[in-house]
Amino acid sequence: MPEDLKERLAAKALEEGFSAVGVCRPDSVPEIAGRLAQYVAEGRHGQMGWMAERMHWRGNPAALWPEAKSVVMLAECYTPEHDPQEILEMKERGAISVYAQNRDYHDIVKKRLKRVGRWLLEQVEGAEIKVFVDTAPVMEKPLGAAAGLGWQGKHTNLVSRELGSWFFLGAIFTTVELPPDRPGRDHCGSCRACLDICPTSAFPAPYRLDARRCISYLTIEHKGPVDEALRPLLGNRIYGCDDCLAVCPWNKFACEAREIRYKARPELLAPRLGDLARLDDAAFRALFSGSPIKRIGRDRFVRNVLYAIGNSQDPALREVARELVDDVDEAVADAARWAVERLSP
Repeated sequence: MPEDLKERLAAKALEEGFSAVGVCRPDSVPEIAGRLAQYVAEGRHGQMGWMAERMHWRGNPAALWPEAKSVVMLAECYTPEHDPQEILEMKERGAISVYAQNRDYHDIVKKRLKRVGRWLLEQVEGAEIKVFVDTAPVMEKPLGAAAGLGWQGKHTNLVSRELGSWFFLGAIFTTVELPPDRPGRDHCGSCRACLDICPTSAFPAPYRLDARRCISYLTIEHKGPVDEALRPLLGNRIYGCDDCLAVCPWNKFACEAREIRYKARPELLAPRLGDLARLDDAAFRALFSGSPIKRIGRDRFVRNVLYAIGNSQDPALREVARELVDDVDEAVADAARWAVERLSP
């Protein structure tokens, strides 16, 4: 019965739009606690204090819900139709991470997880579930590897021989005991493409990330001014960074995104920096309604845009930056002054 149930569960998940399914035990990644503790002790988590505050749960999935017997890990592809690296050459436009160019995936994936979870509840009397998509202290990537969906590459993201790099992860914790899958095996070999392409050298060693130098962290999680030494390295990346994902050779097997709401909105594919810099709070909220970008707020976003303007080498954008040198947000004003200075003859 458990094996048959697992097969039917996988079929249901694929029917709902997921690309792959795997199962592991909540205690299948005991090494997480030590790795996470070292990561936090070295300060590599930067301003993400929630990592340290909830480390006892994040480092031990079994402690998050002791009654859980199985973790069902699900992957959903969001592979872009365009080459995100091409936008990096368009200096007067902003580069937004592929996953944030349309609707917030948290909402989409969670609804799918709940539908799959409800189906499971209908199959097993007395069963219980909890679903997670990034918003709880769950280490999705190690669990995804333990469930056989792939392996954590040298850039620490999950990579799959069947899916490539462009996929979201969701988790269903359940009291139902399901047969676990074999863990994923590392197939990075001697490849260093993801490490070598990183503009800020955010990987002190393979399989180790220093968030304090990661562009995704700097443009999304980091509050206040960014270190001046790092600003030129941001280029025109205004929300997130896809470099280490985009360069992975395993993307030749990347699966096609089936969800239309992951397709880039035209106005977010390569937006003009000048237009974005002039957004006030109301315009920012309107433009990014339903987008994960909305979470960081107008001030942090415009700060990022001004760094990109400073890197644009476009003198025409100097006046745009000058309009913001007295912005009420000090980080925005500081970024504006920096951009004006960078673009001054």
